[in-house]
Amino acid sequence: MNALWKQITLLNFSPASWSKYSYLHRFVGLFSQWRQGSQFVQWTEMMGALLISLLIATAPFLSTSQIGFLLLAIAGYWLLLTLVDEGKIGVTPIHILVLLYWGIATVSTAFSPVKTAALEGLIKLTLNLIFFAFTARIMRSPRLTNWILTTLVLTALAVSIYGIRQQIFGAEQLATWNDPTSELAGDTRVYSYLGNPNLLASYLFPGIAFSAAALFVWQGWLPKILAALLTLANAACLFFTESRGGWIGLMVLGIVFLLLLFYWFKNYLPLFWQTWLLPLVLGGLAVVVLGAILLVEPLRIRVMSIFAGREDSSNNFRINVWDAVIRMIQTYPLLGIGPGNDAFKKIYPLFMKPKYTALSAYSVLLEIMVETGIIGFTCFLWLLVTTIGQGIHQIKLLRDKMDSQGFWLIGAIAAMAGILAHGFFDTVWYRPQVSTLWWLVLGLIASRCYSPARGFDPGNSLLKGGEMGEH
Repeated sequence: MNALWKQITLLNFSPASWSKYSYLHRFVGLFSQWRQGSQFVQWTEMMGALLISLLIATAPFLSTSQIGFLLLAIAGYWLLLTLVDEGKIGVTPIHILVLLYWGIATVSTAFSPVKTAALEGLIKLTLNLIFFAFTARIMRSPRLTNWILTTLVLTALAVSIYGIRQQIFGAEQLATWNDPTSELAGDTRVYSYLGNPNLLASYLFPGIAFSAAALFVWQGWLPKILAALLTLANAACLFFTESRGGWIGLMVLGIVFLLLLFYWFKNYLPLFWQTWLLPLVLGGLAVVVLGAILLVEPLRIRVMSIFAGREDSSNNFRINVWDAVIRMIQTYPLLGIGPGNDAFKKIYPLFMKPKYTALSAYSVLLEIMVETGIIGFTCFLWLLVTTIGQGIHQIKLLRDKMDSQGFWLIGAIAAMAGILAHGFFDTVWYRPQVSTLWWLVLGLIASRCYSPARGFDPGNSLLKGGEMGEH
């Protein structure tokens, strides 16, 4: 069973074998001679971290096109670094599967019934995947990782503070976000700078996960108190979105974070707590959540609407969209209709029920299947399993060294779980404010699968020598 798991998650992957036969890898270091004589080379990684931090710090306040220009600038800088690199192997199993998924999306575009629209989606996907590769490279340094993630959690705090202010003082509801027949029809749902409560909820998952991880990474009582306040503020703002998918994602994020935290500390606990700590904590959490649902009427009404089926207008809308999307998948089963919401908007009207227009499938899993078919969906699941498997393996290695950088990986996997759980019922993670964070999280995990001395090495952590003590 263990051998099968290693095969599925590519734990025995050899970057040297891949690079030997890869035509793409031959472009790495094509202009490496320029690097040797350049004074700029010592600042390349720092400039990369600045670009990532700039995108993270401004994304909640920018339009989609403005974020697109920043991603284009990052893509250009990534290409420059790749061409002048010294030929170091920076490939991991996660990189290989991301490249495979991009290849499937490209073939899907070529066979799309709306090729021009699908090509626009492929360009957007390509920019996001380049951003993944760029973050995986830059975040090899623990020092730059700390810098980037600190920028992320502080930006999320600014977004959350404005959202909490909307909850206190009220905010104009920009759309019909509540069932108009519900008792909560007039309730405020906060959206902060992002303009949509569901989008805000998904955006906050990484902020919550990494601020919780900062409790263990940041040194000193004042930084730890700040991390606790960040976690509470971000979680409170997510709660005030009243996003049901967001609430589900928050619960999944919390459970995954606690499970990985227990995995980290288990061997250092007395035998009694090794056996009972996790059941007691999860059981206590379940009692608190259940009690809140029973005693807080607005919360109870909102939660029970999840099980109302078609009687809730939001549920009914999604069910009708899902019915149409399933028929789309049945019509284009293998490679789908091509990536992007532009392709979706052109094909969906042919299958939709009257009055149920939609810009997406309202489910990430269905969206991936309708865009890239069963082949692309299978590749995406493989990517998820491999990323989580690689991440847990690196957490084990860092735990054995008691290196606190492992808590960032715990936060990354928890953030993935929260975004995915929300994604079962919505597709807001295709908006660049969320999609960039998703690929940054995957880039962080991939960065820890890379060793400067040997390229990808599942048996060796990146954090060796002088960088072991950086926090």
